Order: sequence, then C-alpha cells, then structure tokens
Amino acid sequence: MTADEFNTLYPIGTPVVAYPGARPEDDANATTIETTTRSRAEVLGGHTDVVWVAGHSACIALTHIDVIGGEGR
Repeated sequence: MTADEFNTLYPIGTPVVAYPGARPEDDANATTIETTTRSRAEVLGGHTDVVWVAGHSACIALTHIDVIGGEGR
C-alpha cells in the first residue's frame, strides 16, 4: 500500500499493530507494538512508504503495519 492509499483510508489516530524491526512471520522474536498512528503516511527518501506511531521514536514502513479492525473509512 502506498502512503497516499493509506492516508485515504486511515486518519491519524488509527489503531495499528506495528513491527519495528521485522514481521513475526520473518522473525519469531519480532517486536510487536499495539499503538495508533501519529502522522499521515509519507514517502521516506523517495522510496519507502512509512508512518509514525505513538510510543515509538522512528517511522515504520507500511509493510510493517497492520491496521486493527481492517478496512478504513
């Protein structure tokens, strides 16, 4: 999903599960954070779609975000 698509579907404050380092299917010891978005999604460095989440100091790639509850607006 692109940043524009994410922003169309999900406002700031959307509940998500974030995986800052790796997704659990790729690493059994992956960190999981149940949180909310605190920014609109954006493209980082011209190549990676990311969003900032509450309780974490770095942005997280949208590929490492699962929206809680699914479909969006």
